[in-house]
Amino acid sequence: MKLAELKLQFFKELANLYPKEESRTFFNWICQQQLGLKPFEISVKGEQTLKDEQLRFFEKALADLKLEKPIQYILGKSYFYSMEFMVNEHTLIPRPETEELVSMIIEDNKTHPRPLRILDIGTGSGCIPISLAKHLTHAELYAIDISKDAIKLAKENAMKNQVVVRFGEIDILKASLLSNLFTKVDQFEVIVSNPPYVRELEKATMKNNVLKYEPQSALYVSDENPLLFYEQITKLAACHLKTNGRLYFEINQYLGDQTKDLVINAGFKEVEVIKDTFGNDRMLSAVR
Repeated sequence: MKLAELKLQFFKELANLYPKEESRTFFNWICQQQLGLKPFEISVKGEQTLKDEQLRFFEKALADLKLEKPIQYILGKSYFYSMEFMVNEHTLIPRPETEELVSMIIEDNKTHPRPLRILDIGTGSGCIPISLAKHLTHAELYAIDISKDAIKLAKENAMKNQVVVRFGEIDILKASLLSNLFTKVDQFEVIVSNPPYVRELEKATMKNNVLKYEPQSALYVSDENPLLFYEQITKLAACHLKTNGRLYFEINQYLGDQTKDLVINAGFKEVEVIKDTFGNDRMLSAVR
């Protein structure tokens, strides 16, 4: 099959599921990975005949997209803060809102003197600590997650992006302290977390590509106790942040005031909720 014919088939079969521009983006990404073609080259190379293995990949990708599987999982990679990250079913797909959180941390700490030890709690693919390590070159980065599979992938992403991050596996909800997790380090200048925060009641507003494919444990919390992770992480931060150290959260847009009150009641100061590009309460920063 020729590339131009495949493109027509691709758009036709996805027409009822995705806007045309989104289908075009999917097709361009697959062409770039499988054929090494940039978007402007696809039309020029329309008469190119695909090899059998290339055609099989396109057909499988098309079938997966029709089942609403995220393109990032199909390709096994995603882009975050101008870097490429491997992703799989054990990790969330990095979001643009989290890039805003990373930008804020970089801006706040770019002139921070050494030592600048930063801990990311619930690291997933490692996109937060790896991005921080790349742009805060004087910092020491540490990251933890409950998932052994996520930690394995995060380590590969750190190597791929040529930064040093020390990883640890721990169930944060069962941890009373983080001592002994990292040799000779149990105090940090910065702690950051993007923990699970989507309530069960919010599932009705979410798309199937998230509901069916992304790891449930990294997304959802009960309606009865939606700030469970924030409460535990704030307690740990009170023990493991140095005086005047900073705590950063990505938060549920509907629970900004409640999250702020929780952090204030834990004894933190300068607690601030920050809106994202879309005008939603999305980030919180506080000082120990």
